[in-house]
Amino acid sequence: LDRTDAAVRALVGTGVPGVYGWGVDVRGNEVGVDVDRTKKTAATESFLSRVRELGVRITETASSPRQQSGTIQTGNPWWPGSESNCSVGFPVTDSGGAKHFLTAGHCTNDRDQAAYGASGQQNRIGTSNVGGTHSVNGSEGDMGVVAVTEAGWNLSASVNTWGQPAITLSGAAEAMVGDRVCHSGNTSHWQCGEVKYTHKSVDYGGGLVIDDLTWTTACSLGGDSGGGWLLGDKATGLHDGGPSQCVDNPSDGDLSLFQPVLEALGKWQLTLVTGGGTTLPGAPANPRVTGTTATSVSLAWDASTGDVAAYDVYNGSALATSVAGTSASVTGLAPDTAYTFTVKARDAAGNASPASVAVPARTQAGGGRTLTNDTDYAIRDYQQVFSPVTSTLTGQAATPLTVAVTIRHTCAEDLGVTLLDPNGKAYVLKYSGGSTCTAWTGARTFTVPAASPAGGRWQLRVTDYGPGDTGTLDSWSITL
Repeated sequence: LDRTDAAVRALVGTGVPGVYGWGVDVRGNEVGVDVDRTKKTAATESFLSRVRELGVRITETASSPRQQSGTIQTGNPWWPGSESNCSVGFPVTDSGGAKHFLTAGHCTNDRDQAAYGASGQQNRIGTSNVGGTHSVNGSEGDMGVVAVTEAGWNLSASVNTWGQPAITLSGAAEAMVGDRVCHSGNTSHWQCGEVKYTHKSVDYGGGLVIDDLTWTTACSLGGDSGGGWLLGDKATGLHDGGPSQCVDNPSDGDLSLFQPVLEALGKWQLTLVTGGGTTLPGAPANPRVTGTTATSVSLAWDASTGDVAAYDVYNGSALATSVAGTSASVTGLAPDTAYTFTVKARDAAGNASPASVAVPARTQAGGGRTLTNDTDYAIRDYQQVFSPVTSTLTGQAATPLTVAVTIRHTCAEDLGVTLLDPNGKAYVLKYSGGSTCTAWTGARTFTVPAASPAGGRWQLRVTDYGPGDTGTLDSWSITL
């Protein structure tokens, strides 16, 4: 049989039209040749007449196998195993150049699950949540990775806009309140709206609470999960959840939510596939604290790979400073206070890298620029309270400002908290809203990217927007 098989292989050479398979059939104890009759030519007939002389079995069919293939494109559907479909978020590569795509964590919960490009477990793409370390669906966020292992699948920077004007990904960016964003998903297709909240938590019940999501007025439906959200031509999020049906003038309960994509890129050190040869800078490596004072922290990091025009240093989620080199000092901090910093590289076109690993720091003890009001103010239903402090400082206030607020209240979701500067400019610290009530007990600290004079009358305004729950503003402080 081995000699016969070798003879057939020699006759096949570089290929015969319609002949798609040959080899030893161990059960039949014979050599078989498979032919697609729809592709036969005279050359095929000549080949078959010669192999018949070798005594092989010839099987003719009306079709032939093809390598599983397709295009990984934002908004296209994909299927996790035998489950219902999700949507592709964004095509990415890892440090070794291997192909992947980002999608929702709740679509990639199962470890090492097969991923398909068609329903019925057809057209294999690859494997999701490889090793059980490439999916998150909880407090940290809702994001996951699918490894594209089948060679016939290609990654595309072109977004599926479902008949709307073409978009090619040029980079990634974080969406802010008021920004217009659009998303591509397999069910609702191409939908756009406005960002209403950022860094807001959602409780889906059953103990599933996800923090730091972006909430928008855009429509979305089941099956859109994992699809990509865009800010212009920049990747900005992965679809998390939304309403059961689309409505005009949506309330908070009708909003669509997404996971910021920069967190996912940074968590797994992935590079977004972009068009026009654009490659995002690599995440800054080895961030470290090189010094502290009572009001400042000095940082350094290793240079990023790629085209880097500047580095942005973040204090939590707020941009603290931008520098051209690989070190920076963040000033205007509160004494004896813990902070967490990350660094992103940015190219000349404004494309940002994934964030560096977070580095913690604590300022030294000291002070003189922290003002406190310890007077208790009763918080009543549908009422506002104002608590003032007066500063005699000169010059500009620090940026970001640090505000610590201590409240006792049975429903934090009823409360909106705003800082008013000496000129009357309002800085929202916390929006009201939420499907369930959770108590506010103790101090919460907020950072404000302010641009205000330090001197004058500062006020904290607390507004109760709901019925049936009351409480007390115990105290608050501001570090200028």
